[in-house]
Amino acid sequence: MNRAVALLVLAVFATGCDRTFSAEPWDPPIGAAPAGPIAPRADCANQDPLRRPLFGDLHIHTGFSMDANAVGNDTTPDDAYRFARGEEIPVFSGEPGKPRTARLERPLDFAAVTDHAEWLGEVRLCRDPASEVYDTSGCKIFRGEEQSRIAELLGMTRGFFPKLLGLVDLDFKRADEVCGADNGLCRAGMRTAWAELQASAERFYDRSADCSFTTFHAWEYSRSPNSTKIHRNVILRNELSPEFPISAAETGHARGLWPQLRDLCNATGTGCEAIAIPHNPNLSNGRMFEVWYREEGMEQQRAEAALRAEMEPIVEMSQIKGSSECRNGMFNVLGDTDELCDYEKYRDMSGLELEDCQERAENGATASKGCTSRVDHVRYALLEGVREKNRIGVNPFKFGFIGSTDNHLSTPGQVAEWDQPYKFGATRRQALTIGEQSRAIAHMNPGGLAGVWAEENTRDAIFDAMKRREAFATSGPRIVPRLFAGWELPADLCGREDFADVGYAQGVPMGSDLPVSPDTDSAPVFAVSALRDTGTAAHPGGKLQRLQIVKGWVDDEGRFHQKVVDVAGDKDNGASVDLDTCQPQGRGADQLCAVWQDPDFDATRDAVYYARAVENPSCRWTTYLCNEWTDGPKPDSCDSPLIPKTIQERAWTSPVWFTPSK
Repeated sequence: MNRAVALLVLAVFATGCDRTFSAEPWDPPIGAAPAGPIAPRADCANQDPLRRPLFGDLHIHTGFSMDANAVGNDTTPDDAYRFARGEEIPVFSGEPGKPRTARLERPLDFAAVTDHAEWLGEVRLCRDPASEVYDTSGCKIFRGEEQSRIAELLGMTRGFFPKLLGLVDLDFKRADEVCGADNGLCRAGMRTAWAELQASAERFYDRSADCSFTTFHAWEYSRSPNSTKIHRNVILRNELSPEFPISAAETGHARGLWPQLRDLCNATGTGCEAIAIPHNPNLSNGRMFEVWYREEGMEQQRAEAALRAEMEPIVEMSQIKGSSECRNGMFNVLGDTDELCDYEKYRDMSGLELEDCQERAENGATASKGCTSRVDHVRYALLEGVREKNRIGVNPFKFGFIGSTDNHLSTPGQVAEWDQPYKFGATRRQALTIGEQSRAIAHMNPGGLAGVWAEENTRDAIFDAMKRREAFATSGPRIVPRLFAGWELPADLCGREDFADVGYAQGVPMGSDLPVSPDTDSAPVFAVSALRDTGTAAHPGGKLQRLQIVKGWVDDEGRFHQKVVDVAGDKDNGASVDLDTCQPQGRGADQLCAVWQDPDFDATRDAVYYARAVENPSCRWTTYLCNEWTDGPKPDSCDSPLIPKTIQERAWTSPVWFTPSK
């Protein structure tokens, strides 16, 4: 092996295939959003001043993404939006010569294609036969028509990494062969690909009075230092945008992403506005919500914390790679053991022992390496934000919740456990085989959905709902949770038809701060409800088992405390599921509601509250496929004690915060 190859091999293993290893800004820099008119739209015929629930998916990849395209997905953003509207599309099956189609049983209300900004231009150039670099060796390696010598030496012949080697040089910078010496070709390719993504979003946005479907201009910023996932989905309010997406290939840290979004979009005065959504922090080794500015001066710390809170109002709670809500037994987390924290723990299904990071951060989670931190879980990241607020006066982690899929098949909202929920496309045997893999497909799940409470199904209404954090996450079902908090909400609110009227008039909705109490001796009152997902005639939804309030606070020693209270329903309702048929058994509720007052309220201490609605047990997707297996001996995941047979689907409201008046 020559010296250059040895250096590349060393770089590969030192960085865990980090696509931000040699971040190098564009020259000239990305252009700011230009002034321009926003296309007009008709007033919606269906408007609700008390807001209505809308469901969508804000994390979808198509064949425009390097990783999706490299493993065989050649679908387009148009395909993704067609699927979201309920149309049938062809999808990558994982088996050459065996095409497959997919259709969403119920259309979504909104969606955003969030293709990876990294290598977006290169993929566009290498996919286009008219491109002047189409026949280069680099593009042929990316398309799989040639084998990279480096990949051969590394023993890597499958997946997207061997194909990525056609697009990068020895320093993991853009390859001159594909991009040109000044990266001008890839800049042009990036601009073209972004224009096509934008045109697709515009084609499928319903601007009529029907307001039936909303699209967003969006992309994913995908920083993965040393195999640690610190990704964000950037969502734009409207069609006004910077010249093209900001990627981790030029901006190697989110600390640089937020100022650029502000300077190139939000602060331009053009009407451009962006937010960033951190996704699946459960694989971030403590880095997604790391407080890295503590060595700065106090004013700089406050400024950075405030900018982060402004740019990231929501976080992705649930997706294909599991739940990021909570984990039992974490460092300096006291209080209740929450048995529901075990839900869809991606890293645990590998059987590896995970070390607690405590107050440090490490790397390697996506390669099944490194510790796990309490701040890899949004419940404790919320409390880290409270701890920061107590220290510097600004809470950088004041976010609401959504779910999404991270689907790489252009199939937004494909979350049904009975469906075929593969991220990249795979045979059923591949999906159910664990073998020696620490990151098997069986460790994944179909993903979640984003919910918002909005007056109408338009970009402005949904974007505003996300900014004010009146949003909720589900693990997949279309459960509808609602939360209000106040000081004088009536005890009989659950039995009244004016639940929402009174909630808004006498309290605040999810995502809000409680106002100052008019009575120093009173405790906050929470009105929470949930409607089950009724499903369809072919696939009825599950019944609700219970409704909970989760409370968190930080003590004087900086330790985190959690308390989980069942406020409606019954965890001992006897509900179960027949594992052979996946038919539910036992009783459950169509709707749950409660008015709860915190009996342990401390008016001198910050606190954060959110609600969780939980379904009765149901079959996990792996159980459905194992039950249907007829092709010889069943794959090993069907009998693995690490793969759950059942799950309890759920929904989470965004939090409500209490801050002492002094």
